[in-house]
Amino acid sequence: MKKGVLIVLFGILFFAFLGFAKLAFTPIYFEVPKGWSKPHYDFSKNPLTEEGFQLGRKLFYDPILSKDSTISCASCHLQQTGFTHVDHDLSHGIEGKIGTRNSLSLQNLAWNKDFMWDGGVNNLEVQPIHPITSEVEMDETLENVVAKLQKSDKYKILFQKAFGTNKITGQLTLKALSQFVVSLTSSNSKYDKVIRKEEKFTEMEQKGYNLFKQNCASCHKEPLFTSDKFENNGLVIDPTLNDIGRMKITQNPKDSLRFKVPTLRNIQFTFPYMHDGRFKTLTEVVKHYNSLQKSKNLSKELSKPMNLSDNDRTDLVAFLKTLTDKEFLFNPRFSYPKE
Repeated sequence: MKKGVLIVLFGILFFAFLGFAKLAFTPIYFEVPKGWSKPHYDFSKNPLTEEGFQLGRKLFYDPILSKDSTISCASCHLQQTGFTHVDHDLSHGIEGKIGTRNSLSLQNLAWNKDFMWDGGVNNLEVQPIHPITSEVEMDETLENVVAKLQKSDKYKILFQKAFGTNKITGQLTLKALSQFVVSLTSSNSKYDKVIRKEEKFTEMEQKGYNLFKQNCASCHKEPLFTSDKFENNGLVIDPTLNDIGRMKITQNPKDSLRFKVPTLRNIQFTFPYMHDGRFKTLTEVVKHYNSLQKSKNLSKELSKPMNLSDNDRTDLVAFLKTLTDKEFLFNPRFSYPKE
């Protein structure tokens, strides 16, 4: 048995309750890495099964979710880059339309309470509706997505296997997508191996880790490397985008320019950085935090100057690279499904 606490999800019993007792679903065991907190996601309402996971995987990579069948979830969330995009600052949609924010990486979502840069969604099973219906992303309706899926004999078979019915609905479509993305757990980086005493940091990485704990850990809390909160990190507002952050959702002036604290896991490959993708390198990010000036609503965690030397910044970046989990980035189970 692998290390960590295993949450046993009785998918078969759940579906039996729904009236599908004679069907053979394959429950998936969701592993909570040792030392990690209990996930926020309520698996009892959507038990993981192999069939549901595979259906969600198929949907994630299928551009059928967009209006003109050119954009899939994977278009902005590529596995090898931590399930985000790296070829442009802002998300791109159908017909070359450009969004207003950089896409967040998809990993360890089972522990998230809020989603999107401004927390506009607080339920993982509802989150896909936003990109599907956004005019600058997929520009589609969930009703039309369902209508297209219902015309596919292939999907009717997959829904039958996953949920015991070939009647495709929006709710089941969202549940399938959730089963895939909630399974994207990253917990086997060099950092994790050091914590498990399987490897050791280099001298430079250790110095960087010490600096991280002194200057960054209050917002990027281990082991998830995020607080799942919203903070003002001192960025000057882009006059073109005029993005006010969480204030758009809460209408509270105190939330002006507050954005979700993103995870730093696999940060080496999830560039560009910040909600608008303004920084291309980790060095630029570290320099930003090292030169912060006090401003209105600046997070209190950032009020103390970092005062990092050039060597300090190099060491800190060296540590951040230990958060790269190559097993996660190249796991064939999360890749484009073969027919």
